[in-house]
Amino acid sequence: MPRHPRAAARTVGLLTALLSVLASVLLGSAGTAAAAAGYTPVAGAGSTWAQNAVDQWRKDVNQYGMRISYAGTGSSDGRRQFLSGTTDFAVSDIPFQTHPTDGSAPENPASGSYAYMPIVAGGTAFMYHLTIGGKRVTSLRLSGDVLTKIFTRAVTYWDDAAIAADNPSLKLPHRTIVPVVRSDGSGSTAQFTLWMASQQKALWQAYCKRVGRAGACGETSYFPTVPGMIAQSGDLGVAGYVAQGYGEGAIGYVNYSYALNAHFPVAKVLNHAGYYTLPTPSNVAVSLLKAKINPNKNSADYLTQDLSKVYTDDDRRNYTLSSYSYMILPLKVQGIFTTAKGKTLGAFAYYFMCQGQQKAPDLGYSPLPINLVQAGFDQIRRIPGVAAQNINIKGCNNPTFSSDGSNKLAKTAPFPSACDKKGADSCTTGGGASGSGGGGTSGSPGGSGGTTGGTPGTDDKPGTGGTTPGGAAGAVDPVTGQNPTTSGGATGAPAGTATDGTVVLADPVTVAAETGWSGTQTLMLLAVLAVLGLVLLPAVVARMLGSQKNPSA
Repeated sequence: MPRHPRAAARTVGLLTALLSVLASVLLGSAGTAAAAAGYTPVAGAGSTWAQNAVDQWRKDVNQYGMRISYAGTGSSDGRRQFLSGTTDFAVSDIPFQTHPTDGSAPENPASGSYAYMPIVAGGTAFMYHLTIGGKRVTSLRLSGDVLTKIFTRAVTYWDDAAIAADNPSLKLPHRTIVPVVRSDGSGSTAQFTLWMASQQKALWQAYCKRVGRAGACGETSYFPTVPGMIAQSGDLGVAGYVAQGYGEGAIGYVNYSYALNAHFPVAKVLNHAGYYTLPTPSNVAVSLLKAKINPNKNSADYLTQDLSKVYTDDDRRNYTLSSYSYMILPLKVQGIFTTAKGKTLGAFAYYFMCQGQQKAPDLGYSPLPINLVQAGFDQIRRIPGVAAQNINIKGCNNPTFSSDGSNKLAKTAPFPSACDKKGADSCTTGGGASGSGGGGTSGSPGGSGGTTGGTPGTDDKPGTGGTTPGGAAGAVDPVTGQNPTTSGGATGAPAGTATDGTVVLADPVTVAAETGWSGTQTLMLLAVLAVLGLVLLPAVVARMLGSQKNPSA
């Protein structure tokens, strides 16, 4: 060490500067490596029914350095792209159609090349645009046969006697009904037509014969249209048409999430118990207790759903058109998929099967029950290249989880009011389980009514808000009377709150899991050592210089 004080000071300054640069470089490199964690971008395509959930999850994982692209091109196109190897994964509302009954080409995936994983549940809802005297109708009720007659053009005016029978308190206008269906190959079309073929067989078969469809004409992904219908691509296209000013008189089928986003009402549908219900997250959870899930792990159809008992469920809260959507996972390196992409896809899947499920109710979906989350973790482990994780499932704090293993969201779901029963006048004090605004019409785009309902609405005067306002006009969900950006699902609790008021914030899932000692950890250690040197070296050198000045010290 130089003895001259100025030389010593210059040495200290030079060392300090060098350590500062080294610390900066190392900290920057470590931060970049930690953010990226070696993730390779992946791409998927398919369902628009599930897209609002998938898009939210894609946005959430950006913070971890994951880049997930997704094209909502419809379930049929998603499965086609997966088969052709032009996408890494697909999302579909129905399985591969190996024996289609609608005349479309069979889909023949290679054995052992894929697996199904339910990712979110929801209701296929009937969003409509109907006004009386310039005021929006928000309490429409439809029975199954009437719904089928509307979408087969057997009922063509809103004041038809069949619709009036479902809505005795409404003076419906003599206005043409415009059914809005999907123009693309759609899983929601398949779910809707499967339900009609099962529950309204005679009406559906008669329609199929009229439009020239041969064979059994059961489930189909391509809705057979006739004059008077409008066909739109994707759930967003259907919802967009209904919501426009020219959409007056229109009704279309979409995932409930799209109606919430558009601030438009959906029809209450008559269930097998004789009650008109909405596709709220809690009602869907109740309904899917009756879904039969294929338990055979050796079957290609493992975890697929049979909804026949959902259709006929006698629970008063049942929403009959409830179902799951699947992610189709790759089990082999094929097409554009690689093991490097498998690491990203696996980390993404771990995220949305745990934390991501908490956001489902706020988006209009119903989160998966614990048995399907556990089964999903097993499916993720099968992805080539995945960094397998051992997640404490209790830490997910999914709103459906409970200590006894039952579905908490279904267990606490409210029952409909007596006025939601078939034959009774439409609810005028809150819409029962939905908490919807009062009466038959609403004077504002957002609808009226709060968490406890309000005064009855009439044909010339809208119902007023409840004791807890749903929000400002135009900024609330006209179905629930709540602000969709702050409500916690069907009950109107704050976001991240279960139906019993318990806050449910998940423990973080380690999405950037590494095994052993990684390069990132090495960089982090070097960065720490550099910072320590930067802090301690000047003091050490100063002490040494002080010792040289005062040898007796």
